[in-house]
Amino acid sequence: MRWIVASFLALSSICSGFYLPGLAPVNFCEAPKSKPTCPSNVTLYVNHLDSDQSVIPYEYHSFDFCVGSEEESPVENLGQVLFGERIRPSPYQISFLQPQSCSKVCSKSYNADASHIEKLRLLQRGMRLNYQHHWIIDNMPVTFCFNNQQDVKVCTTGFPMGCYVDANGQPRDACVIDPRFNQPDSYYIFNHVDITIEYRDMTHDQNFLDGEQVGGRIIHILVKPRSIKHPSANKLDCSETAPPFPIKAAETNTEIVYTYKVDWVKTDVKWSSRWDYILDSMPHSNIQWFSIMNSLVIVLFLSGMVGMILMRTLHRDIARYNQLDNEEDAQEEFGWKLVHGDVFRPPRNAMMLSVFIGAGCQTLLMVSITLGVYHLVLFVHGYLRLHVLPNDWYYWFPFDLLLYAQDLFICESRLVICAVSGLFH
Repeated sequence: MRWIVASFLALSSICSGFYLPGLAPVNFCEAPKSKPTCPSNVTLYVNHLDSDQSVIPYEYHSFDFCVGSEEESPVENLGQVLFGERIRPSPYQISFLQPQSCSKVCSKSYNADASHIEKLRLLQRGMRLNYQHHWIIDNMPVTFCFNNQQDVKVCTTGFPMGCYVDANGQPRDACVIDPRFNQPDSYYIFNHVDITIEYRDMTHDQNFLDGEQVGGRIIHILVKPRSIKHPSANKLDCSETAPPFPIKAAETNTEIVYTYKVDWVKTDVKWSSRWDYILDSMPHSNIQWFSIMNSLVIVLFLSGMVGMILMRTLHRDIARYNQLDNEEDAQEEFGWKLVHGDVFRPPRNAMMLSVFIGAGCQTLLMVSITLGVYHLVLFVHGYLRLHVLPNDWYYWFPFDLLLYAQDLFICESRLVICAVSGLFH
């Protein structure tokens, strides 16, 4: 027993652990103290835009927003692609513990040119349908908190790109949050965001066991979108009293200046609990007890109905079996017992039947799985063939031909093997 314990202690010194990808906490440091294990740059990623009033999502670059470098785009897994995630880097420059009062991202000018009008109309359509941004910082969604019509604070993982006031002067969607959004038939684009990042200081954290106590960890990211009409592209006004920026429905000549503000707030919330405020405040997160009880009652009702039918069908036979007095009467089979031995009655040409049934079921299952996987990765195949393989057909056609020939060869080989094995047995 002692040598087992000694061996275990000796081997424990060379063992190592690892974090699952995407789950390891990241420590950020200020720019003068940054290092590879503690970066100072906080990257903000943008994702696709969606709307509950439309079934069509848009990539961030589909709208005429400020864009970042495509070379820094993260690699998405198959699940993110299937769910429509389109994560791209943003042009917003954020450094750890470096507040920014009013920083310019870019400016977009529009005139009577057809291409400019098309871009502006797409922005207006997105605001009219209440399309939502989805931003990510440190593997966490940026949340937008507001008070709903019942004066209850609600936080969502998306925030609107703008809002619309109809021709009757009635504000729609997010336009109800500011009474200054009151010009009829106008669009108010949220060209400014106030980003508040809450962090936990790790320099004096007693629970920090990863070695050197440096930097901090991001806990909460809150955003407050605003519509601001800046005096000009070189003269910015990000104050709370800045006037909103209305865009008339028929307007063609305008300039949109995109700006942002960053504040850092210290908090005592632990990194392991940073998702709690999102899960607790998400709308429609209550358990649908009525639907669960409704489904349970339906299942019980149908089960009882099937049980009653079976009992009524078999009741007479069971009662007759219980009244048998001698074995001679028991030799006579009747009722449902007439078919209880049919499963042991061999059919004619049993070997051929088993061979064909076995090969057919196997082929059907293989074809079904192949077609299912093919439809799941169909778009990936098209993307690779268009963007990775050369466009000339004589390059990719032999590969496709070999792929389908291989599947056909495997299928036919299994049929032949099953048939031959059936003949020799």
